[in-house]
Amino acid sequence: MPKPRKRLAGAAGPTGPDNKGPAGKRTKTKNPVGTSATLGNSSPEKTSASKNCGKNLSSYWLMKSEPESRLEKGVDVKFSIEDLKAQPKQTACWDGVRNYQFTNGLCSGQCLHTSLGVLAKARNFLRAMQLGQEAFFYHSNCKEPGIAGLVKIVKEAYPDHTQFEKNNPHYDPSSKEDNPKWSMVDVQFVRMMKRYITLAELKTHYQAHKTTGGPLKNMALFTRQRLSIQPLTREEFDFILSLEEKEPS
Repeated sequence: MPKPRKRLAGAAGPTGPDNKGPAGKRTKTKNPVGTSATLGNSSPEKTSASKNCGKNLSSYWLMKSEPESRLEKGVDVKFSIEDLKAQPKQTACWDGVRNYQFTNGLCSGQCLHTSLGVLAKARNFLRAMQLGQEAFFYHSNCKEPGIAGLVKIVKEAYPDHTQFEKNNPHYDPSSKEDNPKWSMVDVQFVRMMKRYITLAELKTHYQAHKTTGGPLKNMALFTRQRLSIQPLTREEFDFILSLEEKEPS
């Protein structure tokens, strides 16, 4: 019996940080033979997935997901933070990432935002994620996009089973089980934000910080809007957390 469908925002769609329009997804389905995407086995685990040269890229992330129902190839790709909370152990696989915007290789010694200039690929960012790292759960393609809560990585990158499922919106006939193109991680709910941090509020700070040199001056949410997985600097992460304690600007 197929597992409930889940949603992950992705690369496609019109430009703009809210990514309104078709995007990549996260879905839960039966797993193909030879993959290990069973949700019930999503306990913390280190995998042998390649980290490539993005290993030291970031320790903090922003992950986009669509909280409102939208059908793609007959499949409802909705998945909100409330849906994550409802999963066993509040844990789920983050599949369906199909961003592919690659130019050159990444030198891990470069600073984060310099690296963003040469590597803008959500797949590689996902593969760079490590156990215990935290990410903001961002609601995308909805009436009020914004950051809803925090999750943590509990299983590092492994083959995304949806790339092999012909009836899945994320089926990729060019990907082979002995040489998979796409990966996923498992995430676990940590907590809700003390208040919802809207895209509009973040944009106000971003525009101000571009002038003043503040923490969000290079935030990928505005400079690499189409990416469904985005790295954050420690400065960006801490600043956004600090907004919880303040009235919306």
